[in-house]
Amino acid sequence: MKRGTIAALFLILGAWCATQMRPIAQAQNAATPQARRPQMPPAYPERPKAPQDVLDRGKAVYGVDCAFCHGSDAGGGEVGPNLLRSSVVLSDMSGELIAPLVHGARADKGMPRIDMTDAQISDVASWLHSLKVASRTDPNENNIDIVRGDAKAGEVYFQKTCASCHSVTGDLKGFAAKMPNPKTLQQTWMLPGGSGGRGSGFGPPPPTGLHVPPTTVTVTLPSGQKVEGKLTRIDDFYVGLTQQDGSIRGFERVGDSPKVELHDPLAPHRELLRQYKDKDIHDLTAYMVTLK
Repeated sequence: MKRGTIAALFLILGAWCATQMRPIAQAQNAATPQARRPQMPPAYPERPKAPQDVLDRGKAVYGVDCAFCHGSDAGGGEVGPNLLRSSVVLSDMSGELIAPLVHGARADKGMPRIDMTDAQISDVASWLHSLKVASRTDPNENNIDIVRGDAKAGEVYFQKTCASCHSVTGDLKGFAAKMPNPKTLQQTWMLPGGSGGRGSGFGPPPPTGLHVPPTTVTVTLPSGQKVEGKLTRIDDFYVGLTQQDGSIRGFERVGDSPKVELHDPLAPHRELLRQYKDKDIHDLTAYMVTLK
């Protein structure tokens, strides 16, 4: 038999086998239990409601530690994103996915470490999961008026809280002219420095002309010698810095040796983030936009 004839017979046989096996495969698929088939998770999964005391605790902790960035209803603020549309929150069950972020896993991307216990994070997660789908709207769908505060009240707040370090005729002269976008302006004064890198904040990179001093470090060696410079890296085992002359130094760390002292110029801003009330933020923003 010729080679071409044999090949043709194999093609015909293969087609016949496929035709005979198709009904069997369809029957097997039909008999597969629905529960064993892969299911797409719902857009906003429903979870059993936690006890009211858990929800109350979670809401209280959220209000203190999270609302200043993510909004009082978790729908997003002028600084932090909408948590109700967060894939982490939607996939989380009881705080297990949220906890690493709260503990600093995204510090290099602008999410600061928050001093919360795992139990508190679990309570916050329960409260977030309890919010109804109807409230899960995109804050960007609304035209949020950033400048809706009282500029006079903002000036009073500035003199009381900020004037010891800043001056509207000195380092903040023309501040608003450098940032015509009120949202960018608000993010910048709340925590200057931009996102990414130690000593940086949540907001965008600082605009041209706005000087944000870097985080510096002093390393005291066992001999007593002190080495100072701009911090470039730090963890439990190493600290790196760049000295004023541009030379790079690095030191291994074993416990508290050598002694390491950080000097973060944005530390007061970080502390104030926990203290701001919504009214303070809007009043101060309304005042800051006048600094042209």
